[in-house]
Amino acid sequence: MNANSNLERMLMIGGLILLAIFPLLAGKFYLQLFAKIMIMAIFAMSLDLLVGFTGLVSFGHAAFYGVGAYALWLASPKYAATSLYLSLPLAMAASAVAALVIGLLVLRSSGVYFIMVTLAFAQMFFYYVTGAKWLGGSDGVYIYVKPDAALFGWTPFSLENAASFYYLVLLALAATYLVLRLLAGSLFGHALRGIRGNEPRMRALGFATFGYKLAAFVVAGSLAGLAGYLDAAQYGFVTPDFFGWRLSGVVLMMVILGGMGTLYGPVLGAFALVLLQDSLSDATRHWLLPMGIFIILAVLLLPQGIGGLLRRREAEDG
Repeated sequence: MNANSNLERMLMIGGLILLAIFPLLAGKFYLQLFAKIMIMAIFAMSLDLLVGFTGLVSFGHAAFYGVGAYALWLASPKYAATSLYLSLPLAMAASAVAALVIGLLVLRSSGVYFIMVTLAFAQMFFYYVTGAKWLGGSDGVYIYVKPDAALFGWTPFSLENAASFYYLVLLALAATYLVLRLLAGSLFGHALRGIRGNEPRMRALGFATFGYKLAAFVVAGSLAGLAGYLDAAQYGFVTPDFFGWRLSGVVLMMVILGGMGTLYGPVLGAFALVLLQDSLSDATRHWLLPMGIFIILAVLLLPQGIGGLLRRREAEDG
């Protein structure tokens, strides 16, 4: 096991411990804030599978986030709770199916054309939902009761409790990281890296590169649906903006800021970006200006993202 694996493992274990004890120290507002950050971290890791590992820069990843959110609304009775154990797999499956259909079409393009086609599909979702009265139109829809965690008549926890919901999101974050880490370390993950580096050579070696990219696209879409589901469950409000290009741009920014192809980098990027935005918006009404300056400086000074600082330190120590 190399030093990089040890460093990453120590970072993730330390981070999980701190996040696990955080509810003992924080109030409801910060529990909700950190739950939102972890949801965005799941979203960012799902995109990193495409951008960092496969070399597919998608600008329409919010499409699957929105599908997961609206799937929860569709599965929820108006004034009653749906089952967590039924609605969550349903939302992820709906996002996976959407990713499969879209992937079959968009993966035939590459480069800037791939970026534009993924953006176009997300915008198609956005404009359709905006005009669809049965989906609430531009006003969005409400989920009045959070999903029910009852299992055979026994309720181990309630998502109405901020701490319980926080721990559910933390569990989802850890599970997402573990699944993606196992995929990245498998033959499948090595094939994705080969496709990112030189796809024609991988095809010449006999790899069905389209199938590998489609599988990665579906996995990333289902995990983005998980993030959208959790967002909808936390706030109980879903709008067409969940499909918007702004959300796709924000999550892509998190991946770049944290460091592509690392998994822990997008998590760091999500925490850095959301916490900075929260701090600046409290300090000034014109928070977008210092936010933009920070992002520009981060890109110029940290070309490998925040995670690159850790790799650089490791290289210097080695």
